[in-house]
Amino acid sequence: MPDVIEDEIRHVLAGQSTRVADDLCDYSLEQQNEAAEANGIKPAVSSSYVPVCQKTVTYIVAAVLINEHDEVLMMQEAKPSCMGKWYLPAGRVEANENLIDAMKREVLEETGLLMDPKSLIMVECASGSWFRFVMTGSIVGGSLKTPDQSNEESLQACWVREVTSLQLRSSDILTLIQKGRDFIKKVNGPWHSHILPVEKARNKLYLRLIVCIKKKATNRLHVLMSEKTSLHLPVCEINPSRNLHSTLHRFMVEIFGEGIPQHKPHGLLSVEFSGTGEGDGLCLTLLISFRPPLEEVSISGKYIWHELPQSLAETITARLPRNMTIPLSVVR
Repeated sequence: MPDVIEDEIRHVLAGQSTRVADDLCDYSLEQQNEAAEANGIKPAVSSSYVPVCQKTVTYIVAAVLINEHDEVLMMQEAKPSCMGKWYLPAGRVEANENLIDAMKREVLEETGLLMDPKSLIMVECASGSWFRFVMTGSIVGGSLKTPDQSNEESLQACWVREVTSLQLRSSDILTLIQKGRDFIKKVNGPWHSHILPVEKARNKLYLRLIVCIKKKATNRLHVLMSEKTSLHLPVCEINPSRNLHSTLHRFMVEIFGEGIPQHKPHGLLSVEFSGTGEGDGLCLTLLISFRPPLEEVSISGKYIWHELPQSLAETITARLPRNMTIPLSVVR
């Protein structure tokens, strides 16, 4: 069984799909509701919640594209609510559409250019049912949209060096643009390699954890495993009515108790999403490390620490420094 777990971790690190089944979920929405009710809190969402694109869950894609002159690709809005203002090429993922195809479509519709997505550079979530996937890449064709080609998608597109000189629809994109520039230039490097969403059908919204810790006696790296049904990485269902910090905290309390020792969520190692009509859920894999040694961290009885082989331990350790994972930004 340890070989199966190590293969699962290697698949995550290599950007390949991995198993997640409802019966492997350690902390379901139903259990979260039960815990809330035990504390006198009425559940905010049904445990039968099913993510359905553009109905019960919203997925947004946004492109940060920068040319050799350090100019950012911007589009001028045509929507009546923000007519004439500027923004990054972005839009909602449609039903039966994966994130890569959605990104290519939005860039083409709004700028006239063909994009080859290369990597995620940030994932944002507002509630547990609103997610924005920010990608960068390169332009491989098309022609820049001019004012005489304006339509309901956009008025025009331009390469812009000083984005703040424009009347922006929202200043929230400034952080995304800076992240894109830093990623491309490898500012304060090294940075994570190119990581794109993995196409894998999911029927729920899942948060998978890779929690690592060192054992003081041996100085060997261990990861947390669940023994709930069969040995697997800990997985919980994301509550769609709460922010992701809340989901993570409740899950960590369920594992480690109220007095959770000092730890650090580093960022995402993978994003799994299908969009093929077999389920509009997703799975985010979050890397977490503990500062105290294993000997000082208590866990509930259905979890164990699994010692990793040295090669895999070194691979995970290499992902712990800043910029080696995809930032997960929780918008309040």
